Amino acid sequence: MTETPHPLYATHADTLARALTAITERDYWSAYPESPSPRVYGEHAAADGQAAFQAYLGQDFPLGQVATGGDPIATERSPFGVDLGVRYPRAAADPLIAAAQAAMPAWRDAGAETRAGVCLEILARLHAHSFELANAVQFTTGQAFVMAFQAGATHALDRALEAIAYAYAEMTRHPHTATWEKAAGRGEPLRMTKTFHVVPRGVALVIGCNTFPTWNSYPGLFASLVTGNPVLVKPHPGAVLPLAITVRYARQVLAEAGFDANLVQLAAEAPQDRLATVLAERPEVRIIDFTGSTEYGDWLEANARQASVYTEKAGVNTVIVDSTDDFAGMCRNLAFSLALYSGQMCTTPQNLLVPAGGIDTDQGHKSLDEVADGIGAALGKMTGDPARAVEVTGAIVNDGVLSRLAEAAKLGEPVLESRELTHPAYPDATVRTPLLVKLDSAADDVYGREWFGPITFVVVTASTAQSVEIFRRTVGGCGALTAGVYSTDEQVLADVEAAALDVGVHLSANLTGGVFVNQSAAFSDFHASGANPAANAALTDGAYVAGRFRIVQSRRHV
Repeated sequence: MTETPHPLYATHADTLARALTAITERDYWSAYPESPSPRVYGEHAAADGQAAFQAYLGQDFPLGQVATGGDPIATERSPFGVDLGVRYPRAAADPLIAAAQAAMPAWRDAGAETRAGVCLEILARLHAHSFELANAVQFTTGQAFVMAFQAGATHALDRALEAIAYAYAEMTRHPHTATWEKAAGRGEPLRMTKTFHVVPRGVALVIGCNTFPTWNSYPGLFASLVTGNPVLVKPHPGAVLPLAITVRYARQVLAEAGFDANLVQLAAEAPQDRLATVLAERPEVRIIDFTGSTEYGDWLEANARQASVYTEKAGVNTVIVDSTDDFAGMCRNLAFSLALYSGQMCTTPQNLLVPAGGIDTDQGHKSLDEVADGIGAALGKMTGDPARAVEVTGAIVNDGVLSRLAEAAKLGEPVLESRELTHPAYPDATVRTPLLVKLDSAADDVYGREWFGPITFVVVTASTAQSVEIFRRTVGGCGALTAGVYSTDEQVLADVEAAALDVGVHLSANLTGGVFVNQSAAFSDFHASGANPAANAALTDGAYVAGRFRIVQSRRHV
């Protein structure tokens, strides 16, 4: 076992200490500035990042990893209509697993401090390439640039650091060594030295998603790596580049620090390869992190029985509208939440539950139609100017979203129809504004399932009490990652909070300003709860990291 930490631990000890404090205080803190301003990152950072991104296009990606599955593959299609054409080494399961297992012993024996230091250096390296990452995220997912910079780079790095902090706290909860002494009558006491080893579970698999390839993958990637497990990164075929860049710089840092670069490997595939399924069923794979569909997440949970499986799946995010003391603020806040990245976020509200008799507001009583029209008008204003709208909506990530949008447009009573916009900078981009549809509460076969994309239902209920009942039923049955309530009645707020606790969903109340229900802050907000069907884990808590290693002890007489 390595007793002296690698120098990188000392380099990043202050950052780790601050992160450890942050996860206990739960106040605002970020290690990575979220503004892509030249005042923060320097005059040339944006141009250098864009140039680095463009240098990948149409080329073999410079991964430094042996191609084992055949000819290189190019599987990405940009939602902005940009020709990407990046080719990646096609992976095969056997060589990936063999290389990962060979790399694990030295990494395990390096100790928690060294692993933490090296992982924090990887984050520092990625942070230095934030603009490169942001461009990759933007053009593979359809996010607007500022969102891609934040969610794809700096906020993703914060979530990675958060996971490292939780894992380090769990790994160091017990002393590495201890002396044990027990009285033994009149004779000499019994004395033993005991050593407690942090032992990784085995090969870890991260299965990335199309919409947030870094933000959703970094917590699992770094929670597994820092606890001693080699990681196979299997990106979504539509969003490979952000994770390929991540793996590239991780491998560089690992090699520079004296470790086997194969501790982190890219598992790129052609869609027909079904590589995620092949890897998930391998006995050597002991940890799986997945973000994506409920169907595949359920399959992983049921079939990858040899592994600890952490899933984030689909849900029916819901907002109960009872009353408000800021009607205009409520409408603006909801409009932004619905328009942001065209609703292609796992946290975007889908169902707005509004009583048929309307609601009381600071502008007097508003009828149901006035409430729906107020939200629709705020959405229309936000998306009225295409040049401004696209910086909020981004582009549509894939054809599945377009199909759902077309199907939803045939349902219920339209409040605000979706429109096709022309992106002023990328004329071939696929851009749609949000759709707002009114449904009766009896249509639970529609609103009771997820409609991922720019689709929102105003569900007409008999009363707020029925809204709470529907909330309990749909979220309890289908799950949700977020929930919201608007009310000036403390009893209503208490009843909805009690319902949220019962169905295990995070709740936001009366958001009218610059905080939105579909955004969460690392080190303070938990993302998902693991307490309803939408996810079986939370980002991040102790349970998310503790199952990625075991404590194995050895003892001997003094």
